[in-house]
Amino acid sequence: MQLQFVGCGDALGSGGRYNTCFHVTGSRVNFLIDCGASSLPALKRLGIARDAIDLILITHFHGDHFAGLPFLLLDAQFTRRFRPLVIAGPQGIDAKLANLMEALFEHSSKTKQRFDLSVVALEPEQSRTFGEVKVTPYPVVHGESGGPFLAYRVEAEGRVIAYSADTEWTETLIPAGRDADLFVAEAYYFDKIVKNHLSLKTLAARLPDINPKRLVLTHMSDDMLGRLGELPYTAAYDGMVVEL
Repeated sequence: MQLQFVGCGDALGSGGRYNTCFHVTGSRVNFLIDCGASSLPALKRLGIARDAIDLILITHFHGDHFAGLPFLLLDAQFTRRFRPLVIAGPQGIDAKLANLMEALFEHSSKTKQRFDLSVVALEPEQSRTFGEVKVTPYPVVHGESGGPFLAYRVEAEGRVIAYSADTEWTETLIPAGRDADLFVAEAYYFDKIVKNHLSLKTLAARLPDINPKRLVLTHMSDDMLGRLGELPYTAAYDGMVVEL
């Protein structure tokens, strides 16, 4: 199984990076975690077949994690996708997706898809299984608008992938990431503490509690990108592949 960073940038495209979108594949699974606004061109740049994707997990409703869905769905319609697709995310995702579709492409939310599309709302700390993928969401802290906000612990093919999503430090990151084969964590700043985002200094202090087998940093600001050569941890880049 592998995870490829289709996009690992922040909302402002720091470093010229694409918005958040991770592609996970294995012998029996093929899914995305988040689908930011730039995800469709990023997927095409990497030659990733969108028709093979069965599941998209959305962490929250900010544009750099969610706003790629209308483009992906329209592309699926125009390329005559036939495989069913599940989009799962926080409570309210059905209405949020319909509103987003209408905001970007009028009447698109009312267009009948050529394929079966299921939109599923997830409850924090209640596991759901989609085919071979088991997903456990955990509530995180990322402001007032654009939520609810979820981190994910994903189990598939004997591996565990955890993703912090965008959040300040919260204790729920410990069970979400504990002993994961891969923990993908936001590190927006190096040591600056701000509301709603995670600094590397704060994360590093709590890593012994999480104890992931592998840590990869994502969603980095210019402050972090300017320090890549001195970081003691692996930092993601667009196109990077992590084998699990």
